[in-house]
Amino acid sequence: MTAMTRVAVVTGGVSGIGRATCVRLAADGFTLAVADLDGDGAKAAAGPDGLGRGVDVGDAAAVEEFFAEVVATFGRIDVLVNNAGIAGSSEATILHTTPIEEWDRVFAVNVRGPYLCARAALPVMIAAGGGHVITIASVAGQVAFPGRAAYTASKGAALQMARSIAIDYAAQGIRSNAVCPGIAETNMTKWRLDQPELRAAVERLVPVGRVAQPDEIADAVSVLASDRLGYMTGSALVVDGGYTAQ
Repeated sequence: MTAMTRVAVVTGGVSGIGRATCVRLAADGFTLAVADLDGDGAKAAAGPDGLGRGVDVGDAAAVEEFFAEVVATFGRIDVLVNNAGIAGSSEATILHTTPIEEWDRVFAVNVRGPYLCARAALPVMIAAGGGHVITIASVAGQVAFPGRAAYTASKGAALQMARSIAIDYAAQGIRSNAVCPGIAETNMTKWRLDQPELRAAVERLVPVGRVAQPDEIADAVSVLASDRLGYMTGSALVVDGGYTAQ
């Protein structure tokens, strides 16, 4: 790694949007540090010059250890992509029937995880005079998804946290934005999209008539990470095929 190589930390980088983001950022010249429950997959996603570790983003000690290793290895963190997320099990549906344990599990990954990772990365960025936190939220954080109360609430919280970071750290040269995908073709949505009738029902809700591919969301992350939108902070970049425009 050269002295000028920028470092991007990506959580949940083994599959779906996270993996597409790793591929794209590596092509853009970033050195990658990847955290995922799947440690071997994280190493593969990070590539030969990167760092991949098995990390539960909801575990404060594990997150702190990972970020300490990132800094010890690379000396910097330029971009943090808070991508790790879950929708919850089949029990995480409407509010009063969602088990407390399931609600807490969704929030542990989707809200506590981005908090812990940003908490670890921000001091490094402050010391360097700047950085960018990119949170993969969801259009569910802007419009409620029926029957997914925990997921919707958690993504709304993640989006607002991204905005809080933007206003609290702007003076230190740190930007924070969210990418809000619509429904994308990932392992999280596979159960639905693999059923032709359910896929058709989903696609009817989207004006462009199809769901997103992970690399289309990674394109949005790439633009933000490039600093080409250097005046953009505290914003939600919606990539949803027109779903929320209706």
